[in-house]
Amino acid sequence: VLIALAIYFFGFPPQQQEQERQQPSVPVRVQVAELSEFRDVIQALGTAQANETVAITAQTQDVVEKIYFESGDFVEQGQLMAELNARKEVARVQQLKFSLGEAQRQLDRLTELRRGNAASQQQLEEQQVAVNGLQAELEVAEATLAEMKIYAPFSGRVGIREVSPGALVAPGDVFTTLDDISPIKVDFSVPERYFASLAVNQEVIARNSAYPGQQFIGRISSIDSRVDPVTRSVRVRAQLPNDGDLLRPGMLLEITLLRSIDETLLLPEKAVMPIQSRQYVFKLTPDGRAQRVEVTIGRRKPGIVEITDGVKPGDQVIVEGLVRLRDGVPVDVQED
Repeated sequence: VLIALAIYFFGFPPQQQEQERQQPSVPVRVQVAELSEFRDVIQALGTAQANETVAITAQTQDVVEKIYFESGDFVEQGQLMAELNARKEVARVQQLKFSLGEAQRQLDRLTELRRGNAASQQQLEEQQVAVNGLQAELEVAEATLAEMKIYAPFSGRVGIREVSPGALVAPGDVFTTLDDISPIKVDFSVPERYFASLAVNQEVIARNSAYPGQQFIGRISSIDSRVDPVTRSVRVRAQLPNDGDLLRPGMLLEITLLRSIDETLLLPEKAVMPIQSRQYVFKLTPDGRAQRVEVTIGRRKPGIVEITDGVKPGDQVIVEGLVRLRDGVPVDVQED
């Protein structure tokens, strides 16, 4: 009996073992699990805004006499940009200066006469009132004359010129726009759940489709004091250096906000196989077979997933050819 059993088991292997021997190897590709840098970032869209912006307008109604700028010029703070016809205002100022001078002389004369009791106190006071009234009228006339000249309130670049010499303008009519775009501001919204990760002076990276591959690195300058109750997001403002005036107000910017940098184990997302509520990967065993193991996943990025448990650095993980794999199936590792 013993001899018969030995012949049966060693001479005629069980059917299952025979099937495993005859099962063809599945071609796969593997990747060695290694610790990699994981950058946890927040993505947002923002709109570029000028550091300072204003519309250059007329303050009074009159004819444009001269314009001292062209579209796209850079102007300095206090630079004269335009003049309106001011002949009437100039004449009015000269008239008041003459009248004020004459009234002052009369006041001086009455003051001397009053010292000698040759003039009454009432005359002196009436003349003083006249002088004060003319002084006030002169200040108003000089202010009106000053409104006939338009100066740049700050340094920046002007936009398209909207008026021409000889045009009649009214208060509020726009001559052009003036923008200070160095640095440039960008406003964007961040979901409420990331609020604790925000801080003033935190680094941000901006990109624009007009400059493929180029990054504009800036810092958060302010965080809104309120969370929008409708969108559940908080408004954040950052400042970006704008050397060369590459960025302009109104541009759409893709914002990347770095939260943290960690060393963690990362695998391609395609290597993870979900079954119901669990996640699995196939590891390569020393004898060339696929071994299914349960893993715990963490954070995700496009095409990449963080593995927090189930795989150790140095394990060989199957990343391609998972469709035909079963636990214990022999595999044929393909080289890249």
